[in-house]
Amino acid sequence: MEPIAVADLFRLDDRVAIVTGASSGLGERFARVLHAAGAHVVIAARRTDRLNDLAGDLDGALVVGCDVSDDAALASLTAQTIDAFGRIDVLVNNAGIGTPIAAEDEELDHFRQVMDVNVNALFALSQLVGRQMIQQGHGSIINIASILGLVASAPIKQASYSASKGAVVNLTRELAVQWARKGVRVNAIAPGWFPSEMTAEMFESGPSQEFLRRNAPAGRGGEAHELDGALLFLAGSASTYVTGHILTVDGGWVAR
Repeated sequence: MEPIAVADLFRLDDRVAIVTGASSGLGERFARVLHAAGAHVVIAARRTDRLNDLAGDLDGALVVGCDVSDDAALASLTAQTIDAFGRIDVLVNNAGIGTPIAAEDEELDHFRQVMDVNVNALFALSQLVGRQMIQQGHGSIINIASILGLVASAPIKQASYSASKGAVVNLTRELAVQWARKGVRVNAIAPGWFPSEMTAEMFESGPSQEFLRRNAPAGRGGEAHELDGALLFLAGSASTYVTGHILTVDGGWVAR
C-alpha cells in the first residue's frame, strides 16, 4: 500500500483558483484560505480598491475587476486567468446578492436581478470555466449556495434569494452529473447564518442574535473560519470521488 500523505489531502500547491465576490465577507475569507493552502488565487469583484488591498496580503494574487452580471466581464475573467496561469483548477462561485422583502412587495425587476446575479451569472461562468476544465481533464467547481436553497427563510422574507439559491442547489447537481466523466467535479457549500455584508444587520441586532440562539441547534451563528474545512475539502484531493454534493455548514439548522 502506498503511504497516505494525509496533509496533502487539503493542500492546493500550485493550483489556480478563481474566487468571485472576493472583495468582502466570505469571498475574502475564501481567497485567503485557498492562498494559505498553496493556490495561485484570482480574486474577482466590482470593488477593485478592496481587491487591491486584499492582494497586498496574498503574494502573486491576480486582481480582476468583474461585474458577474456582465457576460463580457466573465469571459475576460476566464481569459485573463488562463493567460496568467495557463489553466484553472478551482472555481468558487461566491458572488451573490439578496435583500429581505415581502413577496407581495417585491418588484419583478428586483426578482430578475437577483436571479441574474445568483443563478444566470453562476451558470455563465461555470460554463466558461467548465469548458477549460474539460479540456484539461480535471477541475473542481464550488458553488456557494445557502441553507435557504434547502428550506424556507421564514420568518425572514426573501423569495428571490431563496428561489435563486434553490436553483443553485439543483444546477450544482445537474452540472455534476453532466461533467462527472469529464473529470470536472461540481459541488456546493450551503452555509447557515454567517457574518457577511448581507447579514451584518442580523449579527449586530440583539433580537436577531436571540433568534439564532433559540432556533439554531448549535445555539449560535457560524464563525467565518468554520467554512474553511468545507472549502478545502471540496477544492482539493480529499474529495476526488465527491460530486453533486450539497455540503451544509449550518450548526444543524436544516436537520431540525
